[in-house]
Amino acid sequence: MNSAIRLSRNERGEQRRIDVSFEFFPPKDESMEKILWESIERLAPLSPNFVSVTYGAGGTTRERTHATVKRILAETPLTPAAHLTCVAAARGEVDEIVRNYHGAGVRHIVALRGDPADGAGERYAPHPGGYQNGADLVAGIKRISSDFEVSVSAYPEKHPDSPTVDADIDMLKAKLDAGAGRAITQFFFENDLYFRYLDRVRARGIDIPIVPGILPVQNFKAATNFAARAGASVPAWLAERFHGLDNDPATRKLIAAAVAAEQVLDLVDRGVTQFHFYTMNRADLVYAICHLLGLRPAVEQAA
Repeated sequence: MNSAIRLSRNERGEQRRIDVSFEFFPPKDESMEKILWESIERLAPLSPNFVSVTYGAGGTTRERTHATVKRILAETPLTPAAHLTCVAAARGEVDEIVRNYHGAGVRHIVALRGDPADGAGERYAPHPGGYQNGADLVAGIKRISSDFEVSVSAYPEKHPDSPTVDADIDMLKAKLDAGAGRAITQFFFENDLYFRYLDRVRARGIDIPIVPGILPVQNFKAATNFAARAGASVPAWLAERFHGLDNDPATRKLIAAAVAAEQVLDLVDRGVTQFHFYTMNRADLVYAICHLLGLRPAVEQAA
């Protein structure tokens, strides 16, 4: 596998190693599967640390997630991470999924409490015989095999179900104490939100990487709806950037690239070196952003 060149220069000319990961969702049909694999093939030469595959509300994509992860293992040089939730499933059922992943060669799980089976916005209730929350799930995964790398979620603007930011950070600390080694944030559009959150997290003694989750805005209306469900704010300036472009996809795509470039380059200039991209199974915009970050597929030189 060719390794990517991963150096980026900040405004002072200093070079830093940039690490990225990409998130995909399992396809629902044959046409979506084609789009997914085109995206994976496009982004693979950038040598991401890992690629993750999501898990639908209430475990609704369980089989498709498993199939996608296994295909990534079998057909690509990439390291897959499987999303796993504890919604609407007994502990033994979840444990069996974890063991199946381990048997298939998966060693990285993104452990999430998950949205209720009826979707985000509904009241969450743990399964009577299941894991109670994300921290409980992390502990269960690590009990099954200590060699699992476990990533978890973090929320710069607070999880919608958390009463306060402090309570939300308490849960992150519990996930760390249970064995999590990395947190990936919900997407955000104002970088100051991330840095304020990072200050509060570090003040609590949470020292694992808090990797910013970046959502390139492929479709502003869809992103706004997604943000509303996830508890993420959409600033007025972002809405203004896309105003009047509903029927102008070419200009909308240029604006999307400019917005994402501004965000990630500002994060790099402020010391961030790891990024997790919510690709929405579309590679072009993410590839362009990675190019701006300095990631290049390595070109083999003729002997």
